[in-house]
Amino acid sequence: MKTLILARPLLLTVALVFVQFLVATTCHADREKFFDSSGKLIVVEKSAAELLRPYEIKNRKSEKTFPVPRPPFSEGIFPCSQCHSGMTPNPQRRVLTDYHTEIVLHHAEGQRWCTDCHNLLDRDKLRLVSGELIDFSESYLLCGQCHGDKFRDWKVGVHGKRTGDWNGDKQYLLCVHCHNPHDPKFKSLKPMPPPQRPGEAKH
Repeated sequence: MKTLILARPLLLTVALVFVQFLVATTCHADREKFFDSSGKLIVVEKSAAELLRPYEIKNRKSEKTFPVPRPPFSEGIFPCSQCHSGMTPNPQRRVLTDYHTEIVLHHAEGQRWCTDCHNLLDRDKLRLVSGELIDFSESYLLCGQCHGDKFRDWKVGVHGKRTGDWNGDKQYLLCVHCHNPHDPKFKSLKPMPPPQRPGEAKH
C-alpha cells in the first residue's frame, strides 16, 4: 500500500508528460502516409509549415535565382521609365495608336492586356499575379505562372538552352531569348533539303 502511495506522483508525472507530448505532436506536426515501391507503409512526421499548400504565397520558399544574360530589349527601349515617367498611366484595354504600334498580341489576347504583365506604375518592373514586382531578368517567374510544365523543364535543363560547364556553373537563356513574349508561338519553318552524300551525282 505504501509503495502505491509513493508511486502515484511518479505515475501522474509520466501521464502528464505523455499528454503534453501528444498535444505537442498533434498541434505542431502531422503525418504523411504513403506506400513505397515494395508496398510497405511509410509514415513521415511533418511540421505544420511543411504541410502548407504550395500556392500559399505568404509562406512560400523564395524561388532560386538563375544566372541569365541581359534580356533582349529592342535598342533604346529600356528603361521604360525614360518615356513612361512623363505619361499618365492608362489601364484601359485599347488599340495602341501612338507608341508600340508594332506590337501585336497573340498570347491569350482575349484574356490578357499589357498591364497583366507590365506593372502600371513602375514600367521598369514586371508584375506577377500576386502583385509582386520583379526585374525583367526574372521574367521566367512571370512565364512560369501559366506555363508551369515548361518552367519546370527549363529549370532542370530539358527546355531551353544552357551554356557553361557540363558539371558546374551554367548560364540560362530567358524564355524571351527564344520566344517573342507578345507572340510566342514559333512560326512554321520550311525544311531544308537533305545533305548531299559524298560521291553522289548532282542532278
